[in-house]
Amino acid sequence: MPEAEKPVAPPPPPQDQIVVTQQRVSIGGSEIAYTVTCGTLVLKEEAEKQGEAAGTSEGEQARAAIFFIAYTLNDVADLSERPITFSFNGGPGSASVWLHLGVLGPYRVLMDEQGAPLPPPYRLTPNDYSLLPSSDLVFIDPVSTGYSRVVSGEKAQQFHGFKKDIESVGDFIRLYTTRYKRWTSPKYLIGESYGTTRAGGLAGYLQDRHGMFLNGLMLISSILNFQTVDVAPGNDLPYLLYLPSYTATAWFHGQLPPELQSGPLSAALAAAEAFAQGDYALALLRGDRLADQERATIAERLAQLTGLSREYIERSDLRIEIMRFCKELLRAQRRSVGRLDSRFTGIDRDEAGEHFEHDPSLSNILGPYTATLYQYVRAELGFESDLPYEILSGRVYPWSYAQHENQYVDVAETMRKAISANMHLRVYVASGYYDLATPYFATEYTFAHLGLDPSLRQNISFGYYEAGHMMYIQLSSLARLRDDLVAFIGGGAAT
Repeated sequence: MPEAEKPVAPPPPPQDQIVVTQQRVSIGGSEIAYTVTCGTLVLKEEAEKQGEAAGTSEGEQARAAIFFIAYTLNDVADLSERPITFSFNGGPGSASVWLHLGVLGPYRVLMDEQGAPLPPPYRLTPNDYSLLPSSDLVFIDPVSTGYSRVVSGEKAQQFHGFKKDIESVGDFIRLYTTRYKRWTSPKYLIGESYGTTRAGGLAGYLQDRHGMFLNGLMLISSILNFQTVDVAPGNDLPYLLYLPSYTATAWFHGQLPPELQSGPLSAALAAAEAFAQGDYALALLRGDRLADQERATIAERLAQLTGLSREYIERSDLRIEIMRFCKELLRAQRRSVGRLDSRFTGIDRDEAGEHFEHDPSLSNILGPYTATLYQYVRAELGFESDLPYEILSGRVYPWSYAQHENQYVDVAETMRKAISANMHLRVYVASGYYDLATPYFATEYTFAHLGLDPSLRQNISFGYYEAGHMMYIQLSSLARLRDDLVAFIGGGAAT
């Protein structure tokens, strides 16, 4: 008879993989000593939350290993007085590398003063503008980004959606705060792009689920209400809210008429904002009822404010779509402008195309940030993994917005409720004038319609920068942003 098969032993439960190193760096002429904690924490859920599928009502079930990098200042006598800031980027599908190596961390990617890459090989440089002197920092990579992955037996897709993303990042923040004894420290979130959507949702989730009341949110290139940017038939709002950013872009590239081009950017923006809120809004509201002469007048003014031809605008039914604008503005020069940062230009094979072949502002940063992160994590921090570090991954798609079926994604109301319940919660909002991904005027619209009680409106402060979505790649904007963030954490209003 054949020998009985031996039962296969279950795989060992996943374990945390943590590397701790002691580091020193000179920031602003002063040397500081700090601890770096780098690696993965296993995120678990109570088994009873799994229902019948878990087969038990007790214990915990591992779901994912979350990669993070934490910086904590040494020799802090009282952690209750030392702020801690949790940081993440957006995408969805983006790792936390951009805020980490662009503005907040003790080292940053070395670029030229305007944010263009230097020739490879790329390298890091001590970051004189780091937030570390003012706050401890924890950089979080959501599931399927960076080195964060689901554990064996789990499906990654369950984490690829609005609700589960907020829950998993929020649960990690609770776990880290508990493990490292930071519950009584001042706590801040900083997110960029979709990371601001996540931050807005987290403000409510952390309060309601974990009883964690935050001190502040720092929103970099904010998008809280997707209706403000979702170009679709029947939604004219984005055309109005993108217009000032089109004007800024045309001004930067010298495409406005002399009366607008010769003055400062602020004057051109004021003209665009007034038109967007006035005659342009009324014209789009009237739709097909707009008379031919009125239509011609609107088209002519749009041409003056965008640098596009009146004929092109009329063919577009007075509605300028963002990707078309990026391709059309400098078409005569055989160049396209960037979406993330419209100061940058790209070269396409097809001069007659409708969209650019690649976003030149993303291409400028992708290589430098990828190479330096890989080298830094293994060579300097000592964390070793042969997995690909997912900088900006498409593997998270399709991203689920099931909770917003038949409506636009909007976390502004969640944030309003969080501020109303926690009246000490402050928000700082940073916007770049040359950002065509999350235009500043759309952000202003969202906050103008937040519905906060007048007594709480002072909790919101704004900062504007003459750069793009990642305004910190420009050295002068980086310096200003650092000062504004330090002032915000210190309790002061940003300038």
